[in-house]
Amino acid sequence: MTTPQTNAPTTTAGLDATAQRTEIAVLAGGCFWGVEEILRAVPGVLDTDVGYTGGWLENPTYHDTHDSKSGHAESVRITFDPDVLSYETLLEQWFFKLHDPTTKNRQGNDVGTQYRSAIFPQSPEQREIAERVIARVDAAGKWPRPITTTIEPAATWYSAEPEHQDYLQRHPNGYTCHWMRD
Repeated sequence: MTTPQTNAPTTTAGLDATAQRTEIAVLAGGCFWGVEEILRAVPGVLDTDVGYTGGWLENPTYHDTHDSKSGHAESVRITFDPDVLSYETLLEQWFFKLHDPTTKNRQGNDVGTQYRSAIFPQSPEQREIAERVIARVDAAGKWPRPITTTIEPAATWYSAEPEHQDYLQRHPNGYTCHWMRD
């Protein structure tokens, strides 16, 4: 079983002038396989980890999250370089284009609270940015319905089982309901 990790923002800094700053984003936009596969290729993304957050059950498994049994969302924990990719750009140009943020608890054929569209800010600054981006995306009118993406408190992170990590890299023809929209 995976040991829970906190979602505290991570900064890598030292005396070395070449040290790279990093930041963590935690996003849920339906099945974590498709979200991870798109985000892993974004310039500035250094690492991705699929897992569960936002629920009440400790040490959940994939089976525990389904049928809304644990309250957790299938999520992706993204480590990125904020000097290359801002949190705002990650949300506005990637997250809100790779899934339908207007379908509550659903993406494609996947239905349940585990597939909700949610942002789990890791700092007050991330929360403020998320609120601004949601308002901007909603006001833009590109979606036929209102945005249902929630902003939820950062919670304990549980990495998914190994068979779910890098799933679409290992199964290139596997199921996904994610693609980039205009």
